[in-house]
Amino acid sequence: MRIIDEIARRRSVREYSEAPVAQECLDSILEAGRLAPTARNQQDWRIIIVADPRIRDRLADEASPHQPFLKQAAIILAACALNPEYVMRCGQPAYPIDLAIVLDHIALQAVREGLGTCWIGSFDEGKAKEVLQVPDPVRIVELMSLGHPHRLPGARPRRPITELYRWNSW
Repeated sequence: MRIIDEIARRRSVREYSEAPVAQECLDSILEAGRLAPTARNQQDWRIIIVADPRIRDRLADEASPHQPFLKQAAIILAACALNPEYVMRCGQPAYPIDLAIVLDHIALQAVREGLGTCWIGSFDEGKAKEVLQVPDPVRIVELMSLGHPHRLPGARPRRPITELYRWNSW
């Protein structure tokens, strides 16, 4: 299978079955994230794998109560930045870019494994840090649900290539 196939099949899954994620699938998904490139290859990130239903439900209730489907997912991943102060030469902080690459690798491998994910940026970081006992100065940048889709949503519309890309200048 070509990677474009996983990219085209990836969806934001908001309905999950109760089926657990097999350890072999999870290992493959986590390995995909581990292989992601990072600024200066510092790998200044950690992922908290929330598989305990009590902690998962508490995280959903306290940090993201408007995302009730998080309680259906077998796992919630909390993507954490260890060094939020590091800024690349281009002037951009490295951590959101690094973690976006890690999570995208995870999401695409999840598709290959027959699983679904959803990026969650709508959460209260302070409450999530409290539930997951994350120390300062570590930041929780993103949450991601992971599990077996109950139903896959249809593809969302995308703008045409001619509208999104420019050749050689603006």
